[in-house]
Amino acid sequence: MVRIRLARGGSKKRPYYRVIVADQRNKRDGRYLEHIGFYNPMVTDNRFEIDTERFKYWLSVGAQPTDRVNKLIKNSKSSS
Repeated sequence: MVRIRLARGGSKKRPYYRVIVADQRNKRDGRYLEHIGFYNPMVTDNRFEIDTERFKYWLSVGAQPTDRVNKLIKNSKSSS
């Protein structure tokens, strides 16, 4: 199954996440199909950004977002 999930980057105690589309059998930071956004919890402005067109496309072909990505999407819609 294809999942829309976060992949961790950044250094120790300075996390930075990429929103990726990957097969669920791959490792968290392993091979992915497409990079569609980012999440940076260390800043106050512009924390989360995602390409909504690509997000909608992947949902239409059967990709499932993780709980955390769903939460970030809902929070970004309510703040916009």
